[in-house]
Amino acid sequence: MLIFTALPAFNDNYIWLIQDPQRKECAVVDPGDAQPVLNWLAEHPQWQLSDILITHYHHDHIGGVATLKEATQARVVGPARETIPCLDLPVDEGASIELLGHTVQVFAVPGHTLGHVVYFATTGLAQPWLLSGDTLFAGGCGRMFEGHPEQMHHSLMRLAALPHDTLVYCTHEYTLSNLHFAQAVEPTNTAIAERLKNVRQLRDQQLITLPSQMDLEKRTNPFLRCAQPGVIQAAQQHSSTQLEQDYAVFAALRSWKDTF
Repeated sequence: MLIFTALPAFNDNYIWLIQDPQRKECAVVDPGDAQPVLNWLAEHPQWQLSDILITHYHHDHIGGVATLKEATQARVVGPARETIPCLDLPVDEGASIELLGHTVQVFAVPGHTLGHVVYFATTGLAQPWLLSGDTLFAGGCGRMFEGHPEQMHHSLMRLAALPHDTLVYCTHEYTLSNLHFAQAVEPTNTAIAERLKNVRQLRDQQLITLPSQMDLEKRTNPFLRCAQPGVIQAAQQHSSTQLEQDYAVFAALRSWKDTF
């Protein structure tokens, strides 16, 4: 059974450390800073870092790669369409990799960046999991720095179609602010109100709000709910054009969130 540990970095990043207790091997996801990983390895000298998974090229996700590669010789896996330091295995849509004894699928999810990938595993697991990078957040989604709304919306809908019990491991502690926006979009959504209450309690205690779960996201994340009448109505109030497609609703929501 794999164990996921969040190593805090910078102001609100998490570097996910995935551990296989039997092998005493581990992998890290998007290490923007090498030091939290090196500290953990120093405290657990019997463990070996086998893999570094990268979702996209932004510095807060790749800044520690070269140092970790030099220190551990771990395999670096990342998007083929982006420039990733020390990249050993470029991956893109349709690829699968072996990670700590498990098969992991790779999906291309353009939007946040054009080459962004995510990693999904279900085979042989009690519960599927998704490493969603900066595409799908708990209660929200990433900004569109390079892609366009139709691309990003398609990427999010693809993730929303994954099994309802999929655990979602994103890379930032944005849940509280995302849910404040979600409640502005759907003020009568009781699932959002309940989740916001729970998340406030966690953050008041300085506790992590992740991972999320896909069925919870589909009930509370406005960016996965662009076909819902209440969401369409709220988005329309922030758009100067008629919103006739789900991706146009998404675009209006994303623009609203950018200045929320």
